Amino acid sequence: MTIEYNKDLTDLTTFKVPAQSDIFAEYESEKDLLALTRTPEFMENEYLHIGSGSNLLFLNKFKGIVLHSLIKGIKKYVKDKDNVFVIAGAGEKWTDLVEWCISHGIAGLENMAGIPGEVGASAVQNVGAYGAEAGDFIHSVECFDTITRKKVLLKKEDCRFGYRDSIFKHKAKGKLIVLQVSYRLRYDIYASNLEYAPLKQFADNLGRTPTIWELAEEVFRLRDSKLPNPSEIGSAGSFFKNPEVNKYFFDQEIRPRGIEMPEYPSSQEGKVKLSGAWLIDHAGLKGAKTGGAEVWQKQPLVLANTGGATGKDVAELAEHIKNTVKLKYGIELRQEVNYIDSSIKVTVLGSGTSKGIPEIGCTCPTCLSTDPKDKRLRASILVETHGMRILIDASPDLRQQALRHGLSQIDAILLTHQHYDHVGGIDDVRPFCIENDLPIYTNPQTARDLRKRVDYCFRDNPYPGVPKLDLHEIECMPFMINGLKIEPIEVMHGSLPIYGYRIGDFAYVTDIKTISEEEKEKLKNLEVLILSCLRVTHEHFAHLILPEALALIEELKPKRCYLTHGCHNLGKHEDISKILPQGVEYAYDGEVITIE
Repeated sequence: MTIEYNKDLTDLTTFKVPAQSDIFAEYESEKDLLALTRTPEFMENEYLHIGSGSNLLFLNKFKGIVLHSLIKGIKKYVKDKDNVFVIAGAGEKWTDLVEWCISHGIAGLENMAGIPGEVGASAVQNVGAYGAEAGDFIHSVECFDTITRKKVLLKKEDCRFGYRDSIFKHKAKGKLIVLQVSYRLRYDIYASNLEYAPLKQFADNLGRTPTIWELAEEVFRLRDSKLPNPSEIGSAGSFFKNPEVNKYFFDQEIRPRGIEMPEYPSSQEGKVKLSGAWLIDHAGLKGAKTGGAEVWQKQPLVLANTGGATGKDVAELAEHIKNTVKLKYGIELRQEVNYIDSSIKVTVLGSGTSKGIPEIGCTCPTCLSTDPKDKRLRASILVETHGMRILIDASPDLRQQALRHGLSQIDAILLTHQHYDHVGGIDDVRPFCIENDLPIYTNPQTARDLRKRVDYCFRDNPYPGVPKLDLHEIECMPFMINGLKIEPIEVMHGSLPIYGYRIGDFAYVTDIKTISEEEKEKLKNLEVLILSCLRVTHEHFAHLILPEALALIEELKPKRCYLTHGCHNLGKHEDISKILPQGVEYAYDGEVITIE
Protein backbone atom coordinates (compact mmCIF):
# COMPACT_ATOMS: atom_id res chain seq x y z
CA MET A 1 0.00 0.00 0.00
CA THR A 2 1.32 3.44 -0.95
CA ILE A 3 -0.14 6.89 -0.19
CA GLU A 4 0.88 10.07 -2.02
CA TYR A 5 -0.25 13.68 -1.61
CA ASN A 6 -1.04 16.37 -4.23
CA LYS A 7 -0.82 13.71 -6.90
CA ASP A 8 -0.71 14.57 -10.60
CA LEU A 9 -3.09 12.09 -12.26
CA THR A 10 -2.73 13.34 -15.84
CA ASP A 11 -0.85 10.26 -17.04
CA LEU A 12 -3.29 7.98 -15.19
CA THR A 13 -6.19 9.03 -17.41
CA THR A 14 -6.72 8.39 -21.11
CA PHE A 15 -7.91 11.93 -21.86
CA LYS A 16 -4.50 13.34 -20.87
CA VAL A 17 -6.08 16.56 -19.60
CA PRO A 18 -4.65 18.12 -16.41
CA ALA A 19 -5.85 16.08 -13.43
CA GLN A 20 -4.92 16.16 -9.75
CA SER A 21 -6.08 14.84 -6.39
CA ASP A 22 -5.32 15.79 -2.81
CA ILE A 23 -4.42 12.17 -1.96
CA PHE A 24 -3.67 9.07 -4.06
CA ALA A 25 -3.39 5.51 -2.78
CA GLU A 26 -2.70 2.14 -4.40
CA TYR A 27 -3.25 -1.29 -2.86
CA GLU A 28 -2.20 -4.80 -3.91
CA SER A 29 -4.59 -7.00 -1.92
CA GLU A 30 -7.81 -7.10 0.03
CA LYS A 31 -5.73 -6.93 3.21
CA ASP A 32 -4.08 -3.73 1.95
CA LEU A 33 -7.47 -2.24 1.13
CA LEU A 34 -8.82 -3.10 4.58
CA ALA A 35 -5.87 -1.35 6.20
CA LEU A 36 -6.29 1.63 3.88
CA THR A 37 -9.96 2.13 4.82
CA ARG A 38 -8.90 2.50 8.46
CA THR A 39 -6.50 5.37 7.77
CA PRO A 40 -7.44 9.03 8.44
CA GLU A 41 -6.83 9.74 4.74
CA PHE A 42 -9.74 7.45 3.84
CA MET A 43 -12.07 8.02 6.78
CA GLU A 44 -11.90 11.83 6.65
CA ASN A 45 -12.26 12.30 2.90
CA GLU A 46 -14.53 11.56 -0.03
CA TYR A 47 -13.05 8.80 -2.18
CA LEU A 48 -12.93 8.10 -5.90
CA HIS A 49 -11.83 4.73 -7.30
CA ILE A 50 -10.21 4.70 -10.73
CA GLY A 51 -9.01 2.02 -13.10
CA SER A 52 -7.09 3.18 -16.16
CA GLY A 53 -8.92 6.49 -16.07
CA SER A 54 -10.55 5.68 -19.41
CA ASN A 55 -13.97 6.95 -18.40
CA LEU A 56 -13.07 10.04 -16.37
CA LEU A 57 -12.92 13.73 -17.21
CA PHE A 58 -11.32 15.92 -14.54
CA LEU A 59 -12.64 19.48 -14.54
CA ASN A 60 -10.75 20.50 -11.42
CA LYS A 61 -8.71 19.02 -8.59
CA PHE A 62 -10.38 16.16 -6.74
CA LYS A 63 -10.71 17.16 -3.10
CA GLY A 64 -10.33 13.76 -1.52
CA ILE A 65 -8.54 10.44 -1.93
CA VAL A 66 -8.23 8.61 -5.25
CA LEU A 67 -7.83 4.82 -4.99
CA HIS A 68 -6.31 2.47 -7.54
CA SER A 69 -6.20 -1.31 -7.45
CA LEU A 70 -3.05 -3.30 -8.17
CA ILE A 71 -4.78 -6.63 -7.49
CA LYS A 72 -3.52 -8.89 -10.28
CA GLY A 73 -3.80 -12.49 -11.35
CA ILE A 74 -5.80 -14.55 -13.86
CA LYS A 75 -6.88 -18.13 -13.20
CA LYS A 76 -9.43 -20.56 -14.58
CA TYR A 77 -11.76 -23.21 -13.23
CA VAL A 78 -13.02 -25.72 -15.78
CA LYS A 79 -16.40 -27.30 -15.14
CA ASP A 80 -16.86 -28.62 -18.67
CA LYS A 81 -16.16 -27.51 -22.25
CA ASP A 82 -19.03 -25.00 -22.23
CA ASN A 83 -18.42 -23.70 -18.72
CA VAL A 84 -14.93 -22.33 -18.19
CA PHE A 85 -14.79 -19.82 -15.34
CA VAL A 86 -12.01 -17.26 -15.71
CA ILE A 87 -11.30 -15.17 -12.60
CA ALA A 88 -9.24 -11.98 -12.86
CA GLY A 89 -8.07 -9.37 -10.38
CA ALA A 90 -9.66 -5.94 -10.69
CA GLY A 91 -6.27 -4.35 -11.44
CA GLU A 92 -5.57 -6.49 -14.50
CA LYS A 93 -5.71 -4.66 -17.81
CA TRP A 94 -8.77 -5.68 -19.80
CA THR A 95 -6.73 -6.13 -22.97
CA ASP A 96 -4.39 -8.52 -21.11
CA LEU A 97 -7.36 -10.60 -19.94
CA VAL A 98 -8.77 -10.85 -23.47
CA GLU A 99 -5.36 -11.87 -24.85
CA TRP A 100 -4.94 -14.46 -22.06
CA CYS A 101 -8.31 -16.02 -22.90
CA ILE A 102 -7.58 -16.15 -26.63
CA SER A 103 -4.12 -17.67 -26.06
CA HIS A 104 -5.75 -20.40 -23.93
CA GLY A 105 -8.43 -21.14 -26.54
CA ILE A 106 -11.20 -19.67 -24.40
CA ALA A 107 -13.94 -17.89 -26.33
CA GLY A 108 -16.40 -15.15 -25.45
CA LEU A 109 -14.50 -11.90 -24.93
CA GLU A 110 -12.88 -11.54 -28.36
CA ASN A 111 -15.45 -9.00 -29.64
CA MET A 112 -14.28 -6.66 -26.86
CA ALA A 113 -10.56 -6.83 -27.72
CA GLY A 114 -8.80 -3.49 -27.46
CA ILE A 115 -11.18 -1.77 -25.03
CA PRO A 116 -9.08 0.39 -22.71
CA GLY A 117 -9.45 0.04 -18.97
CA GLU A 118 -9.12 -2.57 -16.26
CA VAL A 119 -11.05 -5.67 -15.24
CA GLY A 120 -12.80 -3.94 -12.33
CA ALA A 121 -14.22 -1.33 -14.71
CA SER A 122 -15.67 -4.04 -16.98
CA ALA A 123 -18.21 -4.78 -14.25
CA VAL A 124 -18.79 -1.17 -13.21
CA GLN A 125 -19.30 0.16 -16.74
CA ASN A 126 -20.59 -3.05 -18.33
CA VAL A 127 -18.16 -2.32 -21.15
CA GLY A 128 -19.07 -3.44 -24.60
CA ALA A 129 -18.25 -3.29 -28.28
CA TYR A 130 -19.16 -4.91 -31.60
CA GLY A 131 -22.28 -6.65 -30.35
CA ALA A 132 -21.00 -7.91 -26.99
CA GLU A 133 -21.08 -6.66 -23.39
CA ALA A 134 -19.06 -7.77 -20.37
CA GLY A 135 -22.30 -8.35 -18.47
CA ASP A 136 -23.20 -11.10 -20.96
CA PHE A 137 -20.32 -13.17 -19.57
CA ILE A 138 -19.86 -12.06 -15.96
CA HIS A 139 -20.76 -14.83 -13.55
CA SER A 140 -20.02 -13.03 -10.28
CA VAL A 141 -18.18 -10.04 -8.85
CA GLU A 142 -16.26 -10.16 -5.58
CA CYS A 143 -16.33 -6.79 -3.80
CA PHE A 144 -15.14 -5.06 -0.66
CA ASP A 145 -17.83 -3.25 1.33
CA THR A 146 -16.28 0.00 2.59
CA ILE A 147 -18.96 0.35 5.28
CA THR A 148 -18.91 -3.14 6.84
CA ARG A 149 -15.28 -3.72 5.74
CA LYS A 150 -16.20 -7.24 4.64
CA LYS A 151 -16.14 -9.16 1.36
CA VAL A 152 -19.37 -9.36 -0.63
CA LEU A 153 -20.09 -11.67 -3.58
CA LEU A 154 -22.58 -10.41 -6.15
CA LYS A 155 -24.06 -12.82 -8.67
CA LYS A 156 -24.71 -11.63 -12.22
CA GLU A 157 -28.37 -10.90 -11.50
CA ASP A 158 -27.40 -8.80 -8.46
CA CYS A 159 -25.30 -6.51 -10.66
CA ARG A 160 -28.31 -5.22 -12.63
CA PHE A 161 -26.39 -4.84 -15.86
CA GLY A 162 -27.85 -2.49 -18.46
CA TYR A 163 -26.50 -0.54 -21.39
CA ARG A 164 -23.21 0.85 -20.00
CA ASP A 165 -24.79 0.54 -16.59
CA SER A 166 -24.72 -1.52 -13.40
CA ILE A 167 -25.52 -1.37 -9.70
CA PHE A 168 -21.94 -0.10 -9.19
CA LYS A 169 -22.92 3.21 -10.81
CA HIS A 170 -25.94 3.63 -8.57
CA LYS A 171 -26.82 1.96 -5.26
CA ALA A 172 -23.37 0.39 -4.77
CA LYS A 173 -21.35 3.43 -5.84
CA GLY A 174 -19.34 4.83 -2.97
CA LYS A 175 -19.92 1.59 -1.03
CA LEU A 176 -18.55 -1.42 -2.95
CA ILE A 177 -15.07 -1.71 -4.47
CA VAL A 178 -14.49 -4.48 -7.01
CA LEU A 179 -11.77 -6.96 -6.00
CA GLN A 180 -12.06 -9.54 -8.77
CA VAL A 181 -14.46 -10.62 -11.50
CA SER A 182 -15.47 -14.12 -12.61
CA TYR A 183 -16.50 -14.71 -16.25
CA ARG A 184 -18.37 -17.75 -17.57
CA LEU A 185 -16.78 -18.57 -20.94
CA ARG A 186 -16.22 -21.68 -23.07
CA TYR A 187 -13.46 -23.66 -24.75
CA ASP A 188 -13.70 -22.92 -28.47
CA ILE A 189 -11.31 -21.71 -31.14
CA TYR A 190 -14.13 -20.33 -33.30
CA ALA A 191 -15.97 -17.06 -32.80
CA SER A 192 -19.74 -17.25 -32.49
CA ASN A 193 -20.94 -13.65 -32.05
CA LEU A 194 -21.02 -12.27 -35.59
CA GLU A 195 -24.23 -10.25 -35.43
CA TYR A 196 -22.47 -6.88 -35.71
CA ALA A 197 -22.57 -5.98 -39.43
CA PRO A 198 -18.82 -5.37 -40.05
CA LEU A 199 -17.98 -8.68 -38.33
CA LYS A 200 -20.59 -10.54 -40.36
CA GLN A 201 -19.09 -9.01 -43.50
CA PHE A 202 -15.64 -10.11 -42.31
CA ALA A 203 -16.85 -13.70 -41.95
CA ASP A 204 -18.55 -13.57 -45.35
CA ASN A 205 -15.31 -12.36 -46.95
CA LEU A 206 -13.39 -15.20 -45.29
CA GLY A 207 -15.95 -17.70 -46.52
CA ARG A 208 -15.93 -19.44 -43.15
CA THR A 209 -16.31 -18.86 -39.42
CA PRO A 210 -13.32 -16.86 -38.13
CA THR A 211 -11.24 -18.09 -35.22
CA ILE A 212 -11.32 -16.08 -32.01
CA TRP A 213 -7.85 -14.64 -32.70
CA GLU A 214 -8.82 -13.74 -36.29
CA LEU A 215 -11.90 -11.97 -34.97
CA ALA A 216 -9.85 -10.14 -32.32
CA GLU A 217 -7.43 -8.96 -35.01
CA GLU A 218 -10.36 -7.70 -37.10
CA VAL A 219 -11.77 -5.87 -34.07
CA PHE A 220 -8.38 -4.21 -33.52
CA ARG A 221 -8.34 -3.20 -37.18
CA LEU A 222 -11.83 -1.73 -36.93
CA ARG A 223 -10.95 0.18 -33.78
CA ASP A 224 -7.76 1.54 -35.33
CA SER A 225 -9.68 2.70 -38.39
CA LYS A 226 -12.13 4.75 -36.30
CA LEU A 227 -10.51 5.68 -33.01
CA PRO A 228 -7.48 7.87 -32.22
CA ASN A 229 -4.24 6.17 -31.26
CA PRO A 230 -4.26 6.37 -27.43
CA SER A 231 -0.46 6.69 -27.31
CA GLU A 232 -0.65 9.87 -29.38
CA ILE A 233 -4.08 11.45 -28.82
CA GLY A 234 -6.07 11.52 -25.61
CA SER A 235 -9.71 10.43 -25.53
CA ALA A 236 -12.13 8.29 -23.56
CA GLY A 237 -13.33 6.24 -26.51
CA SER A 238 -17.05 6.84 -27.02
CA PHE A 239 -17.94 9.95 -25.05
CA PHE A 240 -21.71 9.62 -25.52
CA LYS A 241 -24.10 6.71 -25.19
CA ASN A 242 -26.30 5.69 -28.08
CA PRO A 243 -29.71 7.07 -27.04
CA GLU A 244 -32.47 4.62 -26.19
CA VAL A 245 -35.76 6.52 -26.32
CA ASN A 246 -39.35 5.57 -25.62
CA LYS A 247 -40.92 4.12 -28.77
CA TYR A 248 -44.04 6.20 -28.11
CA PHE A 249 -41.94 9.39 -28.14
CA PHE A 250 -40.09 8.25 -31.28
CA ASP A 251 -43.32 7.45 -33.15
CA GLN A 252 -45.19 10.57 -32.02
CA GLU A 253 -42.43 13.19 -32.01
CA ILE A 254 -39.55 12.10 -34.27
CA ARG A 255 -41.27 10.31 -37.18
CA PRO A 256 -43.74 13.16 -37.84
CA ARG A 257 -40.78 15.49 -38.45
CA GLY A 258 -39.96 13.48 -41.55
CA ILE A 259 -36.43 12.75 -40.35
CA GLU A 260 -35.03 9.52 -41.80
CA MET A 261 -32.74 8.29 -39.07
CA PRO A 262 -31.58 4.72 -38.43
CA GLU A 263 -33.25 2.88 -35.56
CA TYR A 264 -32.28 -0.38 -33.91
CA PRO A 265 -33.91 -2.86 -31.54
CA SER A 266 -33.38 -2.18 -27.84
CA SER A 267 -32.95 -4.74 -25.08
CA GLN A 268 -35.42 -2.64 -23.07
CA GLU A 269 -39.11 -3.17 -23.72
CA GLY A 270 -40.84 -0.19 -25.29
CA LYS A 271 -37.55 1.48 -26.31
CA VAL A 272 -35.82 2.22 -29.61
CA LYS A 273 -32.03 2.51 -29.89
CA LEU A 274 -30.65 5.34 -32.02
CA SER A 275 -27.16 6.06 -33.31
CA GLY A 276 -25.41 8.83 -31.39
CA ALA A 277 -22.76 9.01 -34.11
CA TRP A 278 -25.44 9.55 -36.78
CA LEU A 279 -27.07 12.32 -34.76
CA ILE A 280 -23.76 14.16 -34.21
CA ASP A 281 -22.68 13.70 -37.81
CA HIS A 282 -25.98 14.88 -39.31
CA ALA A 283 -26.05 17.84 -36.94
CA GLY A 284 -22.90 19.00 -38.76
CA LEU A 285 -20.61 18.59 -35.79
CA LYS A 286 -17.80 16.44 -37.17
CA GLY A 287 -14.55 18.29 -36.57
CA ALA A 288 -16.14 20.82 -34.21
CA LYS A 289 -13.60 22.25 -31.75
CA THR A 290 -13.39 23.98 -28.40
CA GLY A 291 -9.85 24.86 -27.36
CA GLY A 292 -7.80 21.68 -27.70
CA ALA A 293 -10.87 19.41 -27.77
CA GLU A 294 -12.27 18.15 -31.08
CA VAL A 295 -15.03 15.87 -32.38
CA TRP A 296 -13.11 13.02 -34.02
CA GLN A 297 -13.64 13.02 -37.77
CA LYS A 298 -13.69 9.23 -38.14
CA GLN A 299 -16.04 8.57 -35.21
CA PRO A 300 -18.11 11.50 -33.95
CA LEU A 301 -18.98 9.73 -30.68
CA VAL A 302 -15.34 10.34 -29.71
CA LEU A 303 -14.11 13.65 -28.28
CA ALA A 304 -10.35 13.90 -28.60
CA ASN A 305 -7.65 15.94 -26.90
CA THR A 306 -5.81 17.01 -30.05
CA GLY A 307 -3.41 19.20 -28.12
CA GLY A 308 -3.44 21.02 -24.80
CA ALA A 309 -7.12 20.51 -24.02
CA THR A 310 -8.40 21.13 -20.52
CA GLY A 311 -11.28 19.30 -18.91
CA LYS A 312 -13.41 22.42 -19.34
CA ASP A 313 -12.63 22.48 -23.09
CA VAL A 314 -14.01 18.95 -23.40
CA ALA A 315 -17.04 19.69 -21.22
CA GLU A 316 -17.90 22.85 -23.19
CA LEU A 317 -17.61 20.96 -26.48
CA ALA A 318 -19.82 18.18 -25.11
CA GLU A 319 -22.42 20.73 -24.01
CA HIS A 320 -22.36 22.35 -27.47
CA ILE A 321 -22.94 18.94 -29.08
CA LYS A 322 -25.80 18.08 -26.73
CA ASN A 323 -27.50 21.44 -27.27
CA THR A 324 -27.14 21.26 -31.06
CA VAL A 325 -28.49 17.71 -31.31
CA LYS A 326 -31.34 18.55 -28.94
CA LEU A 327 -32.29 21.62 -30.97
CA LYS A 328 -32.23 19.77 -34.29
CA TYR A 329 -33.70 16.40 -33.34
CA GLY A 330 -35.31 16.81 -29.91
CA ILE A 331 -33.10 14.02 -28.53
CA GLU A 332 -30.88 14.34 -25.48
CA LEU A 333 -27.39 12.82 -25.72
CA ARG A 334 -25.97 11.57 -22.43
CA GLN A 335 -22.29 11.07 -21.79
CA GLU A 336 -20.71 7.77 -20.80
CA VAL A 337 -17.82 9.67 -19.26
CA ASN A 338 -17.93 10.59 -15.56
CA TYR A 339 -17.17 14.23 -14.77
CA ILE A 340 -14.91 14.74 -11.76
CA ASP A 341 -16.03 18.20 -10.74
CA SER A 342 -16.18 19.58 -7.21
CA SER A 343 -17.54 22.93 -8.45
CA ILE A 344 -21.27 23.54 -8.03
CA LYS A 345 -23.55 25.87 -9.97
CA VAL A 346 -26.90 26.70 -8.36
CA THR A 347 -29.67 28.46 -10.27
CA VAL A 348 -32.51 29.87 -8.19
CA LEU A 349 -35.59 28.90 -10.21
CA GLY A 350 -38.00 30.30 -7.65
CA SER A 351 -37.56 32.18 -4.37
CA GLY A 352 -41.16 32.78 -3.33
CA THR A 353 -43.52 31.15 -0.88
CA SER A 354 -46.61 29.03 -1.60
CA LYS A 355 -48.64 31.86 -3.20
CA GLY A 356 -45.79 33.31 -5.22
CA ILE A 357 -45.22 37.04 -5.67
CA PRO A 358 -47.14 38.96 -6.77
CA GLU A 359 -50.04 37.33 -4.98
CA ILE A 360 -53.25 37.18 -6.98
CA GLY A 361 -55.35 40.27 -6.29
CA CYS A 362 -52.87 41.88 -3.87
CA THR A 363 -52.10 45.61 -4.14
CA CYS A 364 -49.31 45.85 -1.54
CA PRO A 365 -46.09 47.70 -2.56
CA THR A 366 -44.20 44.40 -2.99
CA CYS A 367 -46.81 42.85 -5.27
CA LEU A 368 -47.08 46.06 -7.32
CA SER A 369 -43.29 46.48 -7.60
CA THR A 370 -41.81 46.67 -11.09
CA ASP A 371 -38.41 45.38 -9.88
CA PRO A 372 -37.80 41.95 -11.52
CA LYS A 373 -36.25 40.78 -8.23
CA ASP A 374 -39.68 41.12 -6.61
CA LYS A 375 -41.27 38.65 -9.05
CA ARG A 376 -40.87 35.38 -7.15
CA LEU A 377 -42.10 32.03 -8.43
CA ARG A 378 -42.61 29.14 -6.01
CA ALA A 379 -39.35 27.95 -4.42
CA SER A 380 -37.04 25.50 -6.17
CA ILE A 381 -33.43 25.38 -7.38
CA LEU A 382 -31.33 23.62 -10.01
CA VAL A 383 -27.96 22.20 -8.93
CA GLU A 384 -25.34 21.46 -11.61
CA THR A 385 -22.28 19.44 -10.61
CA HIS A 386 -20.42 16.27 -11.67
CA GLY A 387 -21.96 16.63 -15.14
CA MET A 388 -25.49 16.29 -13.73
CA ARG A 389 -28.48 18.57 -13.30
CA ILE A 390 -30.42 17.94 -10.10
CA LEU A 391 -33.72 19.69 -9.40
CA ILE A 392 -34.65 20.33 -5.76
CA ASP A 393 -38.44 20.50 -5.58
CA ALA A 394 -40.82 20.54 -8.54
CA SER A 395 -42.92 23.62 -7.89
CA PRO A 396 -46.25 24.33 -9.65
CA ASP A 397 -44.27 26.91 -11.66
CA LEU A 398 -41.84 24.30 -13.05
CA ARG A 399 -43.01 24.64 -16.65
CA GLN A 400 -42.50 28.41 -16.57
CA GLN A 401 -39.13 28.02 -14.82
CA ALA A 402 -37.90 25.41 -17.32
CA LEU A 403 -38.88 27.56 -20.31
CA ARG A 404 -37.33 30.66 -18.77
CA HIS A 405 -33.97 28.92 -18.25
CA GLY A 406 -33.97 26.69 -21.34
CA LEU A 407 -33.95 23.58 -19.16
CA SER A 408 -33.84 20.47 -21.36
CA GLN A 409 -32.28 17.89 -19.03
CA ILE A 410 -32.87 16.82 -15.45
CA ASP A 411 -30.96 13.82 -14.13
CA ALA A 412 -32.71 13.53 -10.75
CA ILE A 413 -35.13 15.30 -8.43
CA LEU A 414 -34.81 15.75 -4.67
CA LEU A 415 -38.09 16.55 -2.92
CA THR A 416 -38.05 18.29 0.45
CA HIS A 417 -41.66 17.43 1.38
CA GLN A 418 -45.15 16.83 0.06
CA HIS A 419 -46.75 20.28 0.20
CA TYR A 420 -48.21 21.28 -3.15
CA ASP A 421 -45.91 24.28 -3.68
CA HIS A 422 -42.99 21.83 -3.71
CA VAL A 423 -44.42 18.94 -5.78
CA GLY A 424 -47.15 20.53 -7.92
CA GLY A 425 -44.96 20.53 -11.04
CA ILE A 426 -44.35 16.76 -11.14
CA ASP A 427 -46.56 16.29 -14.20
CA ASP A 428 -44.39 18.79 -16.09
CA VAL A 429 -41.29 16.55 -15.90
CA ARG A 430 -42.53 14.50 -18.89
CA PRO A 431 -39.91 15.94 -21.29
CA PHE A 432 -37.17 14.68 -18.95
CA CYS A 433 -38.41 11.05 -19.07
CA ILE A 434 -37.88 10.37 -22.77
CA GLU A 435 -34.90 8.04 -22.32
CA ASN A 436 -35.19 6.70 -18.79
CA ASP A 437 -37.48 6.80 -15.80
CA LEU A 438 -36.63 9.99 -13.91
CA PRO A 439 -35.21 9.23 -10.43
CA ILE A 440 -36.93 11.04 -7.55
CA TYR A 441 -35.53 10.88 -4.00
CA THR A 442 -37.55 11.80 -0.95
CA ASN A 443 -38.64 10.64 2.48
CA PRO A 444 -41.20 7.81 2.85
CA GLN A 445 -44.08 10.12 3.79
CA THR A 446 -43.63 12.29 0.70
CA ALA A 447 -43.25 9.19 -1.48
CA ARG A 448 -46.58 7.81 -0.22
CA ASP A 449 -48.28 11.14 -0.86
CA LEU A 450 -46.81 11.35 -4.37
CA ARG A 451 -48.10 7.89 -5.29
CA LYS A 452 -51.60 9.12 -4.42
CA ARG A 453 -51.26 12.60 -5.93
CA VAL A 454 -50.03 11.34 -9.34
CA ASP A 455 -51.24 7.75 -9.10
CA TYR A 456 -51.53 7.57 -12.91
CA CYS A 457 -47.70 7.57 -13.10
CA PHE A 458 -47.40 4.39 -11.05
CA ARG A 459 -50.05 2.13 -12.60
CA ASP A 460 -49.10 -1.20 -14.17
CA ASN A 461 -50.24 -0.02 -17.60
CA PRO A 462 -49.88 3.78 -17.55
CA TYR A 463 -51.38 5.98 -20.24
CA PRO A 464 -48.73 6.68 -22.94
CA GLY A 465 -46.90 9.92 -22.36
CA VAL A 466 -47.35 10.24 -18.59
CA PRO A 467 -44.21 10.98 -16.55
CA LYS A 468 -42.10 7.86 -16.04
CA LEU A 469 -40.82 8.11 -12.49
CA ASP A 470 -38.35 6.01 -10.52
CA LEU A 471 -39.31 6.81 -6.92
CA HIS A 472 -36.71 6.20 -4.19
CA GLU A 473 -37.65 6.35 -0.52
CA ILE A 474 -34.62 7.53 1.46
CA GLU A 475 -33.87 7.68 5.15
CA CYS A 476 -32.00 10.56 6.76
CA MET A 477 -28.56 9.27 5.85
CA PRO A 478 -26.14 9.91 2.96
CA PHE A 479 -26.86 8.30 -0.41
CA MET A 480 -25.36 8.43 -3.90
CA ILE A 481 -26.60 9.62 -7.27
CA ASN A 482 -24.16 8.45 -9.95
CA GLY A 483 -21.30 8.77 -7.47
CA LEU A 484 -22.38 12.14 -6.08
CA LYS A 485 -22.89 12.11 -2.32
CA ILE A 486 -26.17 13.64 -1.13
CA GLU A 487 -26.75 14.18 2.59
CA PRO A 488 -30.32 14.76 3.79
CA ILE A 489 -30.84 17.10 6.77
CA GLU A 490 -34.04 16.63 8.75
CA VAL A 491 -35.71 19.83 9.90
CA MET A 492 -39.15 20.50 11.35
CA HIS A 493 -41.74 22.40 9.33
CA GLY A 494 -44.03 23.02 12.26
CA SER A 495 -44.81 19.45 13.35
CA LEU A 496 -43.91 17.96 9.95
CA PRO A 497 -40.41 16.44 9.54
CA ILE A 498 -38.98 17.36 6.12
CA TYR A 499 -35.59 17.18 4.39
CA GLY A 500 -33.03 19.75 3.41
CA TYR A 501 -30.05 18.55 1.35
CA ARG A 502 -26.28 19.02 1.47
CA ILE A 503 -24.16 18.51 -1.65
CA GLY A 504 -20.45 19.10 -1.08
CA ASP A 505 -19.98 22.54 0.44
CA PHE A 506 -23.52 23.62 -0.45
CA ALA A 507 -26.82 23.09 1.37
CA TYR A 508 -30.45 23.96 0.68
CA VAL A 509 -32.90 24.11 3.59
CA THR A 510 -36.40 25.41 3.06
CA ASP A 511 -39.65 25.49 5.08
CA ILE A 512 -37.77 25.22 8.37
CA LYS A 513 -38.92 26.23 11.84
CA THR A 514 -36.62 24.15 14.08
CA ILE A 515 -33.63 21.84 13.74
CA SER A 516 -31.97 19.48 16.21
CA GLU A 517 -28.39 19.92 17.40
CA GLU A 518 -27.44 16.66 15.69
CA GLU A 519 -28.75 17.85 12.33
CA LYS A 520 -27.06 21.24 12.75
CA GLU A 521 -23.70 19.44 12.67
CA LYS A 522 -24.43 18.43 9.06
CA LEU A 523 -24.62 22.12 8.16
CA LYS A 524 -21.24 23.18 9.54
CA ASN A 525 -18.31 24.31 7.34
CA LEU A 526 -20.47 25.30 4.39
CA GLU A 527 -19.38 27.54 1.55
CA VAL A 528 -22.99 28.42 0.68
CA LEU A 529 -26.29 27.90 2.52
CA ILE A 530 -29.70 28.71 1.04
CA LEU A 531 -32.16 29.05 3.93
CA SER A 532 -35.86 29.90 4.01
CA CYS A 533 -37.08 33.06 5.72
CA LEU A 534 -40.78 33.84 5.47
CA ARG A 535 -40.95 37.47 6.64
CA VAL A 536 -39.31 40.10 8.86
CA THR A 537 -41.67 40.14 11.84
CA HIS A 538 -44.72 38.32 13.25
CA GLU A 539 -43.68 34.83 14.29
CA HIS A 540 -44.99 31.91 12.25
CA PHE A 541 -45.67 28.42 13.62
CA ALA A 542 -43.95 26.59 10.75
CA HIS A 543 -41.41 29.03 9.23
CA LEU A 544 -38.41 31.04 10.37
CA ILE A 545 -38.80 34.78 10.40
CA LEU A 546 -35.80 37.06 9.88
CA PRO A 547 -34.44 37.30 13.47
CA GLU A 548 -34.66 33.50 13.83
CA ALA A 549 -33.01 32.92 10.46
CA LEU A 550 -30.15 35.30 11.26
CA ALA A 551 -29.61 33.64 14.65
CA LEU A 552 -29.32 30.22 12.98
CA ILE A 553 -26.95 31.63 10.34
CA GLU A 554 -24.75 33.09 13.07
CA GLU A 555 -24.62 29.69 14.74
CA LEU A 556 -23.86 27.70 11.57
CA LYS A 557 -21.44 30.30 10.13
CA PRO A 558 -21.60 29.52 6.40
CA LYS A 559 -19.26 31.68 4.33
CA ARG A 560 -22.26 32.90 2.30
CA CYS A 561 -25.97 32.64 2.93
CA TYR A 562 -28.94 33.35 0.67
CA LEU A 563 -32.47 33.63 2.01
CA THR A 564 -35.42 32.22 0.07
CA HIS A 565 -39.10 31.22 0.32
CA GLY A 566 -40.22 34.71 1.34
CA CYS A 567 -43.78 36.02 1.20
CA HIS A 568 -44.83 39.53 0.12
CA ASN A 569 -44.75 40.69 3.76
CA LEU A 570 -40.98 40.32 3.63
CA GLY A 571 -40.94 43.50 1.58
CA LYS A 572 -39.17 44.56 -1.57
CA HIS A 573 -35.82 43.02 -2.45
CA GLU A 574 -34.19 46.44 -2.45
CA ASP A 575 -35.45 47.22 1.06
CA ILE A 576 -34.71 43.84 2.67
CA SER A 577 -31.16 43.90 1.22
CA LYS A 578 -30.40 47.08 3.18
CA ILE A 579 -30.98 45.45 6.58
CA LEU A 580 -29.17 42.15 6.01
CA PRO A 581 -25.72 41.66 7.59
CA GLN A 582 -22.57 41.12 5.54
CA GLY A 583 -22.46 37.67 3.98
CA VAL A 584 -26.26 37.35 3.87
CA GLU A 585 -28.32 38.18 0.78
CA TYR A 586 -31.89 37.63 -0.30
CA ALA A 587 -31.96 35.34 -3.33
CA TYR A 588 -33.94 36.31 -6.40
CA ASP A 589 -35.36 34.31 -9.28
CA GLY A 590 -32.74 33.62 -11.92
CA GLU A 591 -29.79 34.26 -9.60
CA VAL A 592 -26.80 31.99 -10.28
CA ILE A 593 -24.56 31.03 -7.36
CA THR A 594 -21.23 29.28 -7.95
CA ILE A 595 -19.05 27.30 -5.54
CA GLU A 596 -15.57 26.45 -6.84
